[in-house]
Amino acid sequence: MRTVILAFALLLLAGPALADDVAMTRLAADYDAWLLAEDPITAGRQGDRAALSRLPDVTPAADARRLKALKAFQARLAAVPAQGLSDNAAASRGYMAWELGSRLGQIEFDMARMPVSSDGGFEDTLNYVAATTPMRSAADAEAWIDRLEALPGYYRDNIENARRGIRSGFTQPKPTVDIILARAKAAAVAPLDTDPLLRPFRTLPDTIPADRQADIRARAAAIVRDKVRPVQRDFATFVEREYAPAARKGLGIRTVPGGEAYYRFAVKDFTTTNLTPDEVYALGEKEVARIRAQMLVTMREAGFTGDLPAFIAMLRKDPRFYATSRQQLLEKASEIAKRIDDQLPGWYGTLPRLTYGVRPVPPEIEAAYTTGRYFQGSPDQGVAGGYMVNTYALDQRPLYELPALTAHEAVPGHHLQIALAQELKDVPMFRREGGVTAFVEGWGLYSEKVAGEMGIYRDPYERFGQLSYEMWRACRLVADTGIHWKGWTRDQAEACFLQNTALAPLNITVEVDRYISWPGQALGYKIGELKFLELRARARGKLGERFDIRKFHDAVLLAGPLPMDLLETRVDAWIARQPAP
Repeated sequence: MRTVILAFALLLLAGPALADDVAMTRLAADYDAWLLAEDPITAGRQGDRAALSRLPDVTPAADARRLKALKAFQARLAAVPAQGLSDNAAASRGYMAWELGSRLGQIEFDMARMPVSSDGGFEDTLNYVAATTPMRSAADAEAWIDRLEALPGYYRDNIENARRGIRSGFTQPKPTVDIILARAKAAAVAPLDTDPLLRPFRTLPDTIPADRQADIRARAAAIVRDKVRPVQRDFATFVEREYAPAARKGLGIRTVPGGEAYYRFAVKDFTTTNLTPDEVYALGEKEVARIRAQMLVTMREAGFTGDLPAFIAMLRKDPRFYATSRQQLLEKASEIAKRIDDQLPGWYGTLPRLTYGVRPVPPEIEAAYTTGRYFQGSPDQGVAGGYMVNTYALDQRPLYELPALTAHEAVPGHHLQIALAQELKDVPMFRREGGVTAFVEGWGLYSEKVAGEMGIYRDPYERFGQLSYEMWRACRLVADTGIHWKGWTRDQAEACFLQNTALAPLNITVEVDRYISWPGQALGYKIGELKFLELRARARGKLGERFDIRKFHDAVLLAGPLPMDLLETRVDAWIARQPAP
């Protein structure tokens, strides 16, 4: 009793600030619990055993329920005063306000109507999860079998959502549908022994008796063969006979009913700014011109006397810039990753405990997949992060780009940032797992530039590769707004990449397919990178010799991903706290 009275007295003495923190902490905990109940994929990755057996509910009824809950959280958040909060609670309040608006917007625009894209849709969800799902017990295996049992219903619900998109005219364009159809047909006839859905069963722990292992594998294979394959065939038939004829006529999302309003929302959502599409386009043109001037300087450093198009043509064809085997490409990426690892302590005050591996992109998706990507690990489940390298079409994977790709996808890019966020203490789950594209992808692009400062690029060709990658993201600002706002053709969208980057033609094709099918997402990279660079320059300018790059990086990373305005507030507060000279 005495302890309770003392705690209450301390609460009163602390005044309104502590009371406000308590209210925000309680709200954050409730929001975390709700999110995990709605998202069994994330909940399972974080150790919720029951969630490992379930898939998300994507029905209209579920979205209606979510809409009501999100508005209730919004009302509760409005009742928490912004003044008097600790820095951590203020960050949670600001972040929650942004995320609630983002989630509400997705539901209000009924984005469930478009569950497919060139980059992978609902039908790939469980394939991705399979790549990072460990099998350490019979219970793990049974949970995965339950998910396989639930997969046909998940297919049917998403197909119904896509039918709603057909009825309302909110569909993907034909080039995207062609990619989806090819992928769907391939999945429907894939041999069982290479099916990604059965990958988790390839290695079962020896604590499971051999006869039980055989039974588990046989039951799983039967479910895929007898229940999943039929619905995969149904999906391919649906795409071919219903969805393809209803594909939107224009490439851009602005051509569908409500598309203009949606694109404005997407630009704001992915950049976390109030920039208009036209302002983003103008910024892209400015960045293209700036980076092109730097590329010309680097080209001369390489001793090339021709013009930029000739230099790019040479880079795309010269065999010295390409690996001769898949294994060689993986080994090159691994060597670069370890060279960066060697430099990290001098640039980052806090490093994650979770390790990462260098892995090939799974063969079933590699042909239409991006050059590289990061697969999030799980400290709770003991799964390392994955730097995924596409080893398909080696003549389209230039080695001069590999250091920048590694810096972006592995360290100091996605793995470092995401693993650090996962390991944060006293930060709510919704912030640790935050999907702020401008922060996450902006950090990845910023990391490519930092790799140059760390000495990772060893010659003008690799430095040009980094500039080519930066130009790639600048061209995204132009191409994405060009496609979805200005009504550009595909040739117009590809022109910026072909004329200004050394990206391989296959990479350009795959990337433009992605921008067409995922409006606005490509804008977050450059917008975020520019903000990181702006804030670092501000901190260096104000602190002078007191500026410490390791402490700056801790300041921007150790609160988890944040929208750009909250990131700016955090850095300004960090600058103000630095000791006087």
